Amino acid sequence: MGVSLSRQTLLIDADDTLWENNIYFERAIARFISFLNHHEFTPEQVRGVLNDVERECIVTHGYGLHSFAHALVHTFERLSSEPVTAALQAQVRSFANAIENHEIEFLPEVPKTLAYLHQRHRLILVTKGALAEQMGKVERSGVREYFESTEVVAEKNAAVYARIVAQFGLERQSTWMVGNSPKSDINPALAAGLHAVFVPHGDTWILEHEELNAAPPNQNLLIVGAFAELSEHF
Repeated sequence: MGVSLSRQTLLIDADDTLWENNIYFERAIARFISFLNHHEFTPEQVRGVLNDVERECIVTHGYGLHSFAHALVHTFERLSSEPVTAALQAQVRSFANAIENHEIEFLPEVPKTLAYLHQRHRLILVTKGALAEQMGKVERSGVREYFESTEVVAEKNAAVYARIVAQFGLERQSTWMVGNSPKSDINPALAAGLHAVFVPHGDTWILEHEELNAAPPNQNLLIVGAFAELSEHF
């Protein structure tokens, strides 16, 4: 049985919910660690330093490839045993630049599921990151037609979800946030009084990891195995 037969509003995340994203960053990080070839730090320790630097860069540069490239360069500068030349910096940045404009790799049955949901419910795409990057992916994906609006935000927290509710005149009791990140998609949406659908992804970015909160009274948290399962509930 579905969650509701009435018309709902689905706020839907993009990266690692509709299409692959983090796997490209993981491949870039693997190339970076191999290139650094640190003789004292293990790959895991290098990754730990990079995670810390990424958190710092997010504060300064936000999300996206620009911030990621800065994080790689800063990490290289911290850990390199040799002087970091302009040529080395360019090489390190190239690991991030290689991600740009990659082909959209949908998760299973996403376009088909969006087409189905679009006929029955109100869909709004809510993604965080750099505006040009995120809009570029949305355009390349060819699924923009299914969404009433695409909202690219600097961060996803309860205040942002509350703003979206007000902006679109949504009713909380019929609004759901759908995504793969407990930290950005599920927990803050629940805190804002919305329902949520958790779609786990095996390669969710480590900085998005967080314990999944329980749904407050009169709110629902649905956990599905894949995005395509939404058609069974909505």
